[in-house]
Amino acid sequence: MIRAIVTDIEGTTSDIRFVHNVLFPYARQHLAAYIAEHQQQEAVSATLNDLRAEIAQPDATIDQLVTTLFAFMDQDRKSTALKALQGMIWRDGYLNGDFKGHLYPDVLPAFKQWQAQGVSLYVYSSGSVAAQKLLFGYSDEGDITPLFSGYFDTHVGAKREVDSYRTIASQIGLPVSELLFLSDIHQELDAAQQAGWHTVQLIRDEADAVSVHRQVNRFDQINLELFSL
Repeated sequence: MIRAIVTDIEGTTSDIRFVHNVLFPYARQHLAAYIAEHQQQEAVSATLNDLRAEIAQPDATIDQLVTTLFAFMDQDRKSTALKALQGMIWRDGYLNGDFKGHLYPDVLPAFKQWQAQGVSLYVYSSGSVAAQKLLFGYSDEGDITPLFSGYFDTHVGAKREVDSYRTIASQIGLPVSELLFLSDIHQELDAAQQAGWHTVQLIRDEADAVSVHRQVNRFDQINLELFSL
């Protein structure tokens, strides 16, 4: 019996094009100015120091850090410091009404149905927890954050590492046999499965021919009863 569902965001609940064509360019455009203006703020300063530790350059200047962050963006590096700064910048965009978080239309009805059935909902994304809350708090469907019991980002580990899912299971406090992970990336699902989780792969386009996971095209095609057999 599934008692908790953990979902990815990009490519799963939300169109990958929203992230790559809206969020990422917005962060790139505002990154240098945002850091220049807010570098003395505690959260920004701490994140910049985290970045210095990540690149093993404790004396790196602001200009050097900005250059590094642009390089990380070009590499699509899953840097926790980069993700945190992107989330801070995106917050301004959401608050200013520059964009809203995209949700596929089949997502919210499924979330509401599962919650009504007593299933707890969580998010696990490489984007920071703050960025996750912004996307769901300022979504096309309004603020849906009350539906979630918790959020996880790369502070618990990378999404393709088995130990990340063991850590999440421990924090949720349920046996892995009662947990379901949803993602569009089969390597992430592989790691979750190796940790003992149930898995479903969301495929919005063509099927993943090398995946061993159950594949669906929409959230309303996910049948939780199949996992109690």
